[in-house]
Amino acid sequence: MNNKKTTYLAAFVFLLTVSFCASCAPGIRLSTRGAQDSEVTGTYTVIFYGCNFFNDLETIAFLDKEDDRYTFEPYAPDFKYRVKKRVAAKEALAEAENFVGCNGSFKRAQLSSIIAPNGDILGYEVRPLYYSFAYGGEDILYTYYRLKGDKVVINLWLNPSIENMLQGGGGEGKEK
Repeated sequence: MNNKKTTYLAAFVFLLTVSFCASCAPGIRLSTRGAQDSEVTGTYTVIFYGCNFFNDLETIAFLDKEDDRYTFEPYAPDFKYRVKKRVAAKEALAEAENFVGCNGSFKRAQLSSIIAPNGDILGYEVRPLYYSFAYGGEDILYTYYRLKGDKVVINLWLNPSIENMLQGGGGEGKEK
């Protein structure tokens, strides 16, 4: 009897592990390329990510094309971003560019298109670029886009050297 329970438990754990790993599958990696404001046409869902406190460096905006089959989904808790639907292209771009300028070291916004494997543009990112003297470089965010079914999953993190600088810098053995 005990052996039978162990077998069922092992089978359950195995199935749970397999289903968990399948849900974490990386999907198809998407690329970005520079874009011009004039390319942004139509209607968008705008995702305002970050700017939750003064000088929040994890700040960026995404323009998700409406009326296509794909939806953008940040891999982050709901409190990290806000969503505004049915925004005309010109207004979406203006709001996104204004939003990413919430840091005192903001220099300018950079627009890039997010490209599907077949070459279609799924949407855009509007990222802040900073004065180099503030953080050692203009672009301090890493973004990773992957296509999972009909979702564009967005992962975002700070450059590790910036994260280290914000946490007080230094390595092991530093005196406190």
